[in-house]
Amino acid sequence: QVQLVESGGGLVQPGGSLRLSCAASGFTVAHHAIGWFRQDPGKEREEISCLASSDGSTYYADSVKGRFTISRDNAKNTVYLEMNNLNPEDTAVYYCAAGTYYPDRYWGQGTQVTVSS
Repeated sequence: QVQLVESGGGLVQPGGSLRLSCAASGFTVAHHAIGWFRQDPGKEREEISCLASSDGSTYYADSVKGRFTISRDNAKNTVYLEMNNLNPEDTAVYYCAAGTYYPDRYWGQGTQVTVSS
């Protein structure tokens, strides 16, 4: 059974950091494109970062570039999103996803990130 389970969300003050984890089962993350998306109520879902399986190349949305880092631990079959210098505009439900060439086939349930003082 394919499953993605996010964790690591929570409440953090502006300027703080969080690391989100996405534990995969039923497939191998090393062989799939992995992505992180976020969505705030009333807004469209935003693709914020992707990690290709073929060459390990990465993509970051301009809104998170320089602050967020995507990584993968093949031994743990887990993907991470390190988030630094968070601001209130980063508040959203964060989802990880995976797919053969683009991360749109398997989805996690999401984890809430709230940035507030």
